[in-house]
Amino acid sequence: MTLHKVDLNLFVVFDAIYTESSLTRAGQNIGITQPAVSNALARLRETFNDPLFLRTAHGMIPTPMARRIVGPIRNALSLLQVSVQQSRGFDPLLSNRTLRISMNDLSEVLLLPRLLQRLQQLAPDLCIESFGSRHHEIPQALAAGHLDLAIDAPAPGDAQIHHLKLLEDRYVCAMRKQHPLAQHDTLELEQYLAQPQILVAHPRDKPHSIDLALARLGRQRRIALRSRNHLMAWHALQQTDLIMTVPEHFARQHALHWVNLPVEQPALLETHLYWHESTDHDPANRWMREQLIELCLAMCLE
Repeated sequence: MTLHKVDLNLFVVFDAIYTESSLTRAGQNIGITQPAVSNALARLRETFNDPLFLRTAHGMIPTPMARRIVGPIRNALSLLQVSVQQSRGFDPLLSNRTLRISMNDLSEVLLLPRLLQRLQQLAPDLCIESFGSRHHEIPQALAAGHLDLAIDAPAPGDAQIHHLKLLEDRYVCAMRKQHPLAQHDTLELEQYLAQPQILVAHPRDKPHSIDLALARLGRQRRIALRSRNHLMAWHALQQTDLIMTVPEHFARQHALHWVNLPVEQPALLETHLYWHESTDHDPANRWMREQLIELCLAMCLE
């Protein structure tokens, strides 16, 4: 096979099929029809003299040949993308680009207002789309280009997903400053367990690490309200005598009275920033990573 005889657009189709495991979704991803994807796949099969993908009940499954060539193909596409992007340059003051960032509810509350304040000065026409993705879906969404960045808890390693730690945090017990217990600098375990509490959690979430630590002691919290939204929980704290176990950064940022938890925490909370290797040298993606790193550093120094 000589490269000058191969349509390089076929490699884009190959990458989309590999990522989506579906001809229809691959076409939607790159903006062509399903018949056009089928035609491209036929040409790819002829070029490589291999089926490349086999249709199964679970989607289009790559053959050993496809698995061998996907890495070099993606690296080549990445280099081409970087070359095009660098030739265009990136000026945050002039850019009207949209960057899609996956954040959970807590990250949105902690980071988005500060990020938007910074962007108003440095990149006034830049648009941010923030939405939550399930933890296990993030690598594929980054690989497919559906996400530019993701902010989430630590995850198992993936060679094509780059990451760095943005924040370390710990849980504290928070309450409104007028709470009857706000005069105390510490809480005994019995006081903590006697207070009705707010728990922010999604129904699919695993048990809270604090609840697991309490269970090892044979104890349990009194949960008066379960919610999926930290901002709503903050409003509830301001108007009631409920308490809430939250990361310390959240308590500090929202002017709550907080004390150390009367139970040993298993580990510090970590928040990581993720991006796909294909965007590692993308000027806009790199610039946004720098803004988030600086923002989090400033938050830690407050």
